[in-house]
Amino acid sequence: MDREPTSNLAGPSPYDSAASSSLRFLLEIVAWVAGPWAVADLTGQAWTAIPAVVALLALPSVFSTPGDKNQVIVGTPGPVRIVIELALIAAAVAGAWIVWPVWLAAVVSVVAVAGIITGLPRLRWLAAGAPPVS
Repeated sequence: MDREPTSNLAGPSPYDSAASSSLRFLLEIVAWVAGPWAVADLTGQAWTAIPAVVALLALPSVFSTPGDKNQVIVGTPGPVRIVIELALIAAAVAGAWIVWPVWLAAVVSVVAVAGIITGLPRLRWLAAGAPPVS
């Protein structure tokens, strides 16, 4: 069941919830840690973690959809934001499975599924182009 949107033209997203934003933030942190760690592990070169962490930090920080966040540095369409967030989730899950124990990787996978499910109203709104809510 979708939440009833609140009027907000500047952000944050009227379809976001505390649960979905908390899970999304947790997955971002996992991506920032496990993603670069996995890159360094796979390449055998510790320095390769640096560009990986810079990319994983910069993408969601710089590219935002107007009406979804309070601060937008570079405005992007909703579908582009979805791709960025799916890339972060993929980095979190894949990185966890590569470098962490199986039980912890499984927890990250469950959190990823829960984050997607709780964020479905916001994802639908972003996929529709994040139209202003009046």
